[in-house]
Amino acid sequence: MIRTIATKPYDDQKPGTSGLRKKVPVFQQEHYAENFIQSIFNSLEGFQGRALVIGGDGRFYNREVIDKAIRMAAANGFGKVIVGKGGILSTPAASNIIRKYKAFGGIVLSASHNPGGPHEDFGIKYNIGNGGPAPEKITDAIFTNSKTIAEFRIADAAAPDIDTIGEGEVAGMKVSVIDPVADYAELMERLFDFDAIGAMFKGGFRMAFDAMHAVTGPYAKEILENRLGAPKGTARNFVPLEDFGGHHPDPNLVHAKHLYDEMMRPDAPDFGAASDGDGDRNLIIGKGIFVTPSDSLAVLAANAHLAPGYKAGLKGIARSMPTSGAADRVAEKLGIGMYETPTGWKFFGNLLDAGMATICGEESAGTGSDHVREKDGLWAVLLWLNILAVRKESAKAIVEKHWAQYGRNYYSRHDYEEVETERANGLVEELRAKLSTLAGTEARGMKIAAADDFAYHDPVDGSVSKNQGIRILFEGGSRVVLRLSGTGTSGATLRLYVERYEPDPARHGLDTQAALADLIAAADDIAGIKRHTGRDKPTVIT
Repeated sequence: MIRTIATKPYDDQKPGTSGLRKKVPVFQQEHYAENFIQSIFNSLEGFQGRALVIGGDGRFYNREVIDKAIRMAAANGFGKVIVGKGGILSTPAASNIIRKYKAFGGIVLSASHNPGGPHEDFGIKYNIGNGGPAPEKITDAIFTNSKTIAEFRIADAAAPDIDTIGEGEVAGMKVSVIDPVADYAELMERLFDFDAIGAMFKGGFRMAFDAMHAVTGPYAKEILENRLGAPKGTARNFVPLEDFGGHHPDPNLVHAKHLYDEMMRPDAPDFGAASDGDGDRNLIIGKGIFVTPSDSLAVLAANAHLAPGYKAGLKGIARSMPTSGAADRVAEKLGIGMYETPTGWKFFGNLLDAGMATICGEESAGTGSDHVREKDGLWAVLLWLNILAVRKESAKAIVEKHWAQYGRNYYSRHDYEEVETERANGLVEELRAKLSTLAGTEARGMKIAAADDFAYHDPVDGSVSKNQGIRILFEGGSRVVLRLSGTGTSGATLRLYVERYEPDPARHGLDTQAALADLIAAADDIAGIKRHTGRDKPTVIT
């Protein structure tokens, strides 16, 4: 039996680049989740009888919303739902399932790297048939529907047991509960040389992978230990927990400091890595060296041909605008296209679908390729392992040789989290107002060559995305970038990106923050960061 239930709209259901994210108590309001899910369905056409993928990162409230989503999919006319056992699907695995089984789309339940628990964060996003995040025309339609919604449809029947792999049904709609890891692991086996990596582990190679009690735990356990033969204990904190064990599942040098400290010790494992809440981000730490996400993208692109899935070479490289220019020099050497996009993986989707790019990366620890349409944390780790196995060198040696060949981009991101929204918006508005006057002036003795608010002209569909981040470019190649991030649920996050290119190998061993000190000071002089935020220092430095 299908029920149509009257409801009233909420005024705060505008999805961002990563879907709708709010605190759990917000989602627990009467009909809040149902309203948003129905708004998604109301914004789509042609899905009757088609398959819908549903899964999430296992955080608090995941199961309850999956139950609602399955029953609502049945009531709205989907022919089948594919759901991961226990409600688990990493974001890249969900993208793979959508693509492999030619599903109409998918609902991914996650707040990515944000904390989980009864009073922490929850999120819902919709992915389209190519496996990638919904484009703005769909998210705009979802928001429009959410403002006028008057009813939602839901099956008046219990959803099947999602803890048992097998087939079931709800109100005539098929429900397939699948192993969340198997399809993804098979894809990784096709892309990478598992024999070479396995031989490296058999030869005594030691690795520490911290799954942070998040979704990549089962994937890492199966792939690293069971299929590649890494020693038991290589995958740590591998059981997904609703509150991520009380920790913040963001693989950076603050929330994974324990891993960094371990990797800096003389007796450290050969390689360290971590992934985040929903499995789409990565942290790479070699013995004695933290590899910045920007450098990691460049090194992976330069060495991707060593993995079977990329032996034919790359079609192009794409990076988000705030990501350092390290990958640009790799693209130039390879003679392939280099694309600078706004932050947000959906901008890479067009380039990947058009065959213009193969590897993409964001400075916020997101790296991926054309194998799916999401960034993929464990994929990046496995590509690193493939490169290490073939080159038979340490991560530190590989990075330092890369710098010697291409030059080093000193790079850092300073995050000011949970800044009062009015203060953050005031900073950006004031800075935008004076952009046209900055070129030709000096800051801390450095001459400003240009300043703008980045606008992206999509080479595939011709769309234009404006106001994507303020860039201040100095003579000699240095730059600072400021932008507001929409990944949080409280206030605003101001991100400052600082970059200095150093071609001289004799100067590649400087401390990063010291190498960037004059640029950091110049950014505060120009933007008034301390004055606007009231903060003496960032919340997180990476």
